[in-house]
Amino acid sequence: MKRLLLVAFLMIQAGLFAQKDCEFGTSFTDSIGSYKETKQKIIYEKVFAGSSNNIFFSLVNAGGTPALNFQNIQRSKDFMKATCFDSASKVYLQLENGKILTMLISEEGNCGATVRDEKTGASVRVTSATFLFMKNSIEELKKSPVSYIRIKYASEMVDYIMKKEMISELNGETSFPQNFFIDYLKCIEE
Repeated sequence: MKRLLLVAFLMIQAGLFAQKDCEFGTSFTDSIGSYKETKQKIIYEKVFAGSSNNIFFSLVNAGGTPALNFQNIQRSKDFMKATCFDSASKVYLQLENGKILTMLISEEGNCGATVRDEKTGASVRVTSATFLFMKNSIEELKKSPVSYIRIKYASEMVDYIMKKEMISELNGETSFPQNFFIDYLKCIEE
């Protein structure tokens, strides 16, 4: 009997710890409507030869419309090729169950902004965009981890392999990129 109670207790504890808390970077309601956005999570990082590329995701619910905020931060002392978004840009998500989902950009696009880091002498380019979920894609994203992401920029397509677990060199934070949608979609549901 004691073993049965111990097993039940451990299962309940594991279930509680497996749930991700909803942390919001922004959340407000005004006369126009409501807006809430989860905190940004790093989902991809590449550091090589003094250059780095970091991709962050956050989820948004703007007046009942769910969306994905995408931010790419590139840092280098060398020349950096611009990665621009245009009105035809898309995000393709390949799930572990084999399904491929498409997200459409919600704006005209941009090439980001470049600033100089005076401390290190590196150039830093920040490119952001908001992508909309297609019909029924949220339900699929809740069920299966993302194994692969393809971004259609204005002039090229770039592929990113998602890791199950990643410890960021940028901030030392541990993240679980494959499970980003599974963990955080619940935070923006009405």
